[in-house]
Amino acid sequence: MSREILLLVDALASEKNVSKEVVFSALELALASATKKKFNEDDLDVRVEIDRHTGTHQSFRRWTVVEDDLLEVPDREMTLEEARERDPRAEIGSVIEDPMEAVEFGRIGAQTAKQVILQKIRDAEREQILNDFLQRREHLITGTVKRIERGNAIIECGKLEAVLPRDQMIPKENLRVGDRVKAFLLRIDRLGRGPQLVLSRTSREFLAKLFELEVPEIEEGMLEIKEAARDPGMRAKIAVKSNDPRIDPQGTCIGVRGSRVQAVTQELAGERVDIVLWSPDPAQFVINALSPAEVNRIMIDEDNHLMDVVVDEEQLALAIGRSGQNVRLAAELTGWNLNIMTVEEAEEKTQAEDAALRDTFVQHLGVDEDTAATLVQEGFATLEEVAYVPVSELLEIEGFDEALVNDLRSRARDAILTLAIASEEKVESVNEDLRNLEGLTDELVRKLAENDVTTRDELADLAVDDLVDMIGIDAESARSLIMKAREHWFNQ
Repeated sequence: MSREILLLVDALASEKNVSKEVVFSALELALASATKKKFNEDDLDVRVEIDRHTGTHQSFRRWTVVEDDLLEVPDREMTLEEARERDPRAEIGSVIEDPMEAVEFGRIGAQTAKQVILQKIRDAEREQILNDFLQRREHLITGTVKRIERGNAIIECGKLEAVLPRDQMIPKENLRVGDRVKAFLLRIDRLGRGPQLVLSRTSREFLAKLFELEVPEIEEGMLEIKEAARDPGMRAKIAVKSNDPRIDPQGTCIGVRGSRVQAVTQELAGERVDIVLWSPDPAQFVINALSPAEVNRIMIDEDNHLMDVVVDEEQLALAIGRSGQNVRLAAELTGWNLNIMTVEEAEEKTQAEDAALRDTFVQHLGVDEDTAATLVQEGFATLEEVAYVPVSELLEIEGFDEALVNDLRSRARDAILTLAIASEEKVESVNEDLRNLEGLTDELVRKLAENDVTTRDELADLAVDDLVDMIGIDAESARSLIMKAREHWFNQ
């Protein structure tokens, strides 16, 4: 019988193109299953070990060692006290084994053994095919729609099946059985029972791979797609960079009479693609990304990662785009928060900011309106700048002598200290339940305190827009913080 096992292992391994170890493991599972059935005990934990050289096999009954008060299944668990009577070295989680009567291979329920063995081999074949596919490092998948299941398309690509989920299809796209489609390999789902390849036609990577397919210069490294942003099925933007000064990146991606970009657009169900020049200068990159709108000027707020983009009145609609699409894609492409405004709006904002800054200087430095206005005109934007810039810079201002400069620096430092003490006092007034709220950093707690938000309920009562303006975070993060602050309401 032992020889028969070895012969069976050789035959199955050869027929199914899997390793002998896979077949041995499947046989061991089948024998273990048969052993449980022989004793009519499904709760038993049985291990079967087949000698790889002789084909003989042994069976062992197993118990997992658990704490005394956690014993739930006596047939497969054992308390630590009992385990140490058998093995003094036993610990929680270790396994105690006893030899038990082995089931003869010839007496195994043939159907059970066959099912276990074939399933194990099918799993191994599936894994081998998947590994062969992954070794090819293919990210752009081409296949045929085999069937539609609950809105998801099952794609046949070679020996593998992949799934294109409904939420990864281009909106309004109507795929039918038999259609040839391209998609990007989004992830591998090894735990799923169905297709393990999960595809996407809405990802930015899919757009980049399509251009790589149409533009040989990208694959050769002469051109590079730095960033991409999409509103799937509607519009997209890609930022390209040339690594060869002789090549025009935009023209190369567009192709003769637009042939290359049209091929991509056709694959994306008519999605219009803007090709913009990438730039290491963030401001210039934003200007390029907002094309075809013309930008008047840009004001950068590094602290809040925000740019105020000023355009002429007639360019406003073009810069924003239909339903805010152009500015939204530009923001996604560049990674900056963008605020589009007209020249008039920009002047009003500047005047308001200058007025607030003048008031700050008047209040905290004790100077008159004219002196405060002079500081603003000279580019001083904070008390820290007045306190710590070199004396020589202040002395260059017309009408500022050494005595005035030293007095201003001294007052600025005193004001900074006073404000810091007041800020600490406000932070100390913040309730512990707010201070310990998940997602709140010390800096955010400080900003909330400065805006008189000191309890969890006060944060919970805020609107998303108010919180965004208050502490300078994005809307999604603000929404998450507010919902976290409201959790105790629902628990109550």
